Amino acid sequence: QAQLVESGGGLVQAGGSLRLSCVASGRTFVTMGWFRQAPGKERECVAYIRFGSTYYGDSVKGRFTVSRDNAKNTVYLQMNNLKPEDTAVYYCAADAGLVDRGTYYTQPPAYDYWGQGTQVTVSS
Repeated sequence: QAQLVESGGGLVQAGGSLRLSCVASGRTFVTMGWFRQAPGKERECVAYIRFGSTYYGDSVKGRFTVSRDNAKNTVYLQMNNLKPEDTAVYYCAADAGLVDRGTYYTQPPAYDYWGQGTQVTVSS
């Protein structure tokens, strides 16, 4: 049974940093994504990584970095210069498909597996 487990969330002041981790088990995933969802808002794609390519949402470009360690089956999201508007539950998502689906990876239905989510709260 494939599983994703996130960690690293917490409370931080504006301007601070956090690093989220997502450990995958049960199978190998090609595309790993990070999404977030704030109360009353839709789930949005923050970033994803597929082989050596990365994507970032406009609101996090220049502040967040996604990376992966294949040996550890782990994907990371380094979040710097955090802002109160970054407050949300952050979810790790994974897809094992080899066919490149391009911008579809910014959409939640592109992923078959999801973690339980980790809360990130940024105080002003």
